[in-house]
Amino acid sequence: QVPLVESGGGLVQPGGSLRLSCAASGSIASVDHMGWYRQAPGKEREIVAAISGSGIVNYVDSVKGRFTISRDNTKNTMYLQMNNLKPIDTAVYYCNTPLNVARHYWGQGTQVTVSS
Repeated sequence: QVPLVESGGGLVQPGGSLRLSCAASGSIASVDHMGWYRQAPGKEREIVAAISGSGIVNYVDSVKGRFTISRDNTKNTMYLQMNNLKPIDTAVYYCNTPLNVARHYWGQGTQVTVSS
């Protein structure tokens, strides 16, 4: 399991932007796939975006064109740039790795609230 800490969430108006960070306690250079997930009130957790070590990215349709996932192995950090936020984006956002997911391990996440 790789300890990860999410940050950067907050309250933003519709159409606004936020940049989430996912900091690892150790090197992520050897971690191939990483992803961002979110869980809205009353909903199941869903994957939002994923990135591979080779730079391949994938997004759920609902955020495609608005969110951008990236990673900086030098800083041991993964990011999620969120633009044109919508109320439906309101959720707790988590970052994770395949190993952590397999182990059913999740961090505390960071709250994103989009409201006018």
